[in-house]
Amino acid sequence: MIEATETIDEFLLQHAGDVEDAIRKAARTEILPRWRRLADHEVDQKSGPHDLVTDADRLAERYLTAELGALLPGSVVVGEEAVHADPETYGALQGDAPVWIVDPVDGTRQFVRGEDGFCTLVALAHRGVLLASWTYAAAREQLATAVRGKGAFLDGARLLSGAPAAGRDLRIATSHPDYTTDAQKRALFPLWTDGFAPRACGSAGLEYLAVARGELDGVVFSWEAAWDHAAGLLLVEEAGGAHLTVAGQPFRITGDNALPFTAARDTATAHRIVDALLNPHW
Repeated sequence: MIEATETIDEFLLQHAGDVEDAIRKAARTEILPRWRRLADHEVDQKSGPHDLVTDADRLAERYLTAELGALLPGSVVVGEEAVHADPETYGALQGDAPVWIVDPVDGTRQFVRGEDGFCTLVALAHRGVLLASWTYAAAREQLATAVRGKGAFLDGARLLSGAPAAGRDLRIATSHPDYTTDAQKRALFPLWTDGFAPRACGSAGLEYLAVARGELDGVVFSWEAAWDHAAGLLLVEEAGGAHLTVAGQPFRITGDNALPFTAARDTATAHRIVDALLNPHW
């Protein structure tokens, strides 16, 4: 638990392991026991047939909300399911209190299908600045972490995103068509051209991890929900990558971004992607 005299940096130095333990326990007790064992009554729709929520989402978020709030008194939690229940809670991202940003099961559709492409995402931010992040792919037993200014790591090994090989098409994951409007599809369409190899994304958190590992050159997304992006943005940034909106500015977790935006292995690649979005080469 943070003491009154501690800074957030000191809290992270002393208690990052406690955060990791809480995330692992949430997965161990609420998520993995339901993986490939979900009953029909444990799965619901939110906005439509592709927007699913399960008991694992709700219970893992409830557990993390209690544990993270206790670790850092005075902090608040912005979780996907809590915001769905009360959209006004999203405004905490613009407040003065430290904020835990939580997506208990990122890739719920994959989770429901019994696939292993899902993860738990947690980030800590203060006054709009991302300070630390955790990406836990429980079914794959992978944990990626990042602390601002301290680097990005996967299972303890340093992550360096590197740069794409010259002359090769850029491998890009984009917003899945099942979750995009016609206008958003049109905004992304310029990427279907020479020099780019786009595909629909799966779990946003795992796509960001692929960028940080240098396995994917970039992601391009059309929505702002902080729980999908916060952990991955810091992970990519600390691995040497960059993020950029079509307005030429870094993505802000507090919102009001010009969309779409990209996170890429390096700054040059981010600019190349944004240029393609703004200046179609047809």
